Amino acid sequence: MERSVRTAAWSVGLTALLVAVVVGSAALGSVRIDPLTVAMATLNAVAVPSSIILTESTVPWIGITVPVPGFEYTSVFSFDVPGGHQYIVENIRLPRIALAATVGFSLAAAGTVMQGFFRNPLADPSIIGVSSGAAAGAVAAIAFPALIPFGGLHLSAFVGALGTAFLVYAIATEGGRTPVATLLLAGVAIQAFLGAMISYMLVHSGDDLRRAVIWMMGHLANSTWSDVRFALPVTLVGVAVLLTYTREMNVLLLGEEDAHHLGVDVERTKLLLLALASIVTAAGVAVAGVIGFVGLVVPHIMRLLVGPDHRILLPTSALAGASFLVATDTIARLGTLSFPLGLELSTPIVPVGIITAALGAPFFLFLLTRREVHSV
Repeated sequence: MERSVRTAAWSVGLTALLVAVVVGSAALGSVRIDPLTVAMATLNAVAVPSSIILTESTVPWIGITVPVPGFEYTSVFSFDVPGGHQYIVENIRLPRIALAATVGFSLAAAGTVMQGFFRNPLADPSIIGVSSGAAAGAVAAIAFPALIPFGGLHLSAFVGALGTAFLVYAIATEGGRTPVATLLLAGVAIQAFLGAMISYMLVHSGDDLRRAVIWMMGHLANSTWSDVRFALPVTLVGVAVLLTYTREMNVLLLGEEDAHHLGVDVERTKLLLLALASIVTAAGVAVAGVIGFVGLVVPHIMRLLVGPDHRILLPTSALAGASFLVATDTIARLGTLSFPLGLELSTPIVPVGIITAALGAPFFLFLLTRREVHSV
């Protein structure tokens, strides 16, 4: 009972934080919009129907008109918001913010699972090469589009990420068992190989070099609702299934032998956790590129705050990751980069991966100096 109350309290608090960060982010930009207007425009964009009316229209087909069914709905929310502000919030800022929240949610959740899986606070979603596989797929789609026979950048990155994860698993598995140490070493080797392949493709990418490099840094510029529709369903379903395995994650922290004696099918559980974490990571990386430190720092901070119980740690880390990436992407979106000696560089794209690394690495070093980095 106490655990349920703590989980609910932390979840409500972090959800409120996420809402505040989203509203604050949407209010900021070259056109400042007050938070109340942002909230009303967001509710208008949600378009929850209060009533639906079936209609009939016609379309031309081979010289005749064919009746087709349709519908009209009356939205619950119809706040009076200036048209320009409604368009900016709904079509420019909200898609990027929603994608940042989705990607942060996925990376933090996957990082929590990986740290528990490897029983190592330094583990993150890229530890078995998922991010490298996504980068290889994306760079191949950018530099050599004719060689990719299927669907475009997002799908190429997604397939590359999952293909790498399952290749590493297949290499590390022998006789029905997958030793964690072997899995880790296989991931390091595959990452090194993919790094060489990515470097080769970058050298031969020609005019697409800048686009490929920016993607590899991790960015959310030019995000659209189609990007959100690509990543959000996979992320929500994947994390929802992972939440049903939080007990098994806790038991695995005791060691594989003890987990087996406590009734956990260790190898099956390891396969499921690895597959689900890889799918969730792939969904985020495919639409945003390689964004570091979210899956490393956020779960570790939340572990210090709420403890190692995955029943609390997993949902709270995911929510905190969403807020963290929205906040850091707001920093990336807002300004120009100022350098010493008066040099100022202004670019339409500041990759959010630069911001997460610039903030995450020093903070993690601070935890190290305070001896706050513990085993999971």
